[in-house]
Amino acid sequence: MCYVIVTGRSLLWSLLSLVALMAVFSALITPKWIVGPPKTKDTQNGTELYTPTAGIFNRCTMLFNRIHCANFNIDGLATDSNVFPGCWKASLFFLALGLSVMALTVFAALLGCCVQSIGRKSIFNLAGVAQAIAGILYLMGMILYPAGWGAPRVRRICGDASPFYLGDCTLGWAFYSAAIGVALTFVCAILSAQAEKSTASDKVQDKMNEGKTLICLA
Repeated sequence: MCYVIVTGRSLLWSLLSLVALMAVFSALITPKWIVGPPKTKDTQNGTELYTPTAGIFNRCTMLFNRIHCANFNIDGLATDSNVFPGCWKASLFFLALGLSVMALTVFAALLGCCVQSIGRKSIFNLAGVAQAIAGILYLMGMILYPAGWGAPRVRRICGDASPFYLGDCTLGWAFYSAAIGVALTFVCAILSAQAEKSTASDKVQDKMNEGKTLICLA
């Protein structure tokens, strides 16, 4: 018999896992990790002020008299390091790998409503370990990103920049979104144990003994 078990703690864990995933994913695809100082460019309509930005594999700048955002990883990880800094390639790799692992745990969170164990191992505990691994992968990506700030691409925007020093630039909202996502990922790894306890509690067992297949507890 298949039991659908939803508790307050398991639901909180599932929602936070999804929020953590989306926080890092939205940051990764957004070219707002670095925000340069405002610059001016002569256009047909006079002088126009714009703010260049850069992400891990994309950027926004003024081209053909308008703000143009595009990827610069034309050949993926094989792109020339003068165009796509080597540290940013590694950062992209670790963040993308972390996202893949985290996506599996979100799927496990949904599956956990109906399946509480896999091979006699709690699905919540397995997901918690996977989330801890995803968090470590995220951290490696977050550390490698500022290590690439001395690249020519960054120096063109930020002036006298160097590894872990942004020069005239500031951090954009995408960096903070990723940082929040990383923190939430580790929180979820801890909460997974509480989610497992709540779905294996005596109250749940009592409901199962009563023959209920849909069990919802606060």
